[in-house]
Amino acid sequence: MRFFLSRAVVGAMPALLPAAAAAQNVPGPYPYGPGMMWGWGWSGLILGPLFMIVPLAIIIAVIVLLVRWLGGPWQGPAHHCPPAAPPGRSALDILNERFARGEIDQAEYEAKRRLIS
Repeated sequence: MRFFLSRAVVGAMPALLPAAAAAQNVPGPYPYGPGMMWGWGWSGLILGPLFMIVPLAIIIAVIVLLVRWLGGPWQGPAHHCPPAAPPGRSALDILNERFARGEIDQAEYEAKRRLIS
């Protein structure tokens, strides 16, 4: 078994040598590689976080838009006030209803009816 492993390693050497030689022949200020942050230098300090934040912001925006789309149209606050008078009701109709409910007496009803007419 040991003999087989050593032959495999020796047999793979010619295939690995060109890659090792090419890795040592990289131009740049450092003889052992392309330099700090693969040649990007200090700009990598700005672009690195940017490339992390932008995709995260896109994912959050997609989730928010998906939830809003699935939720349907916004109905407004639940405690909104209904309109004072539905369309089609006149002031005289409202006055008649108030008189029928007993909110105003007959004298006030007659005075306001004359005022409306």
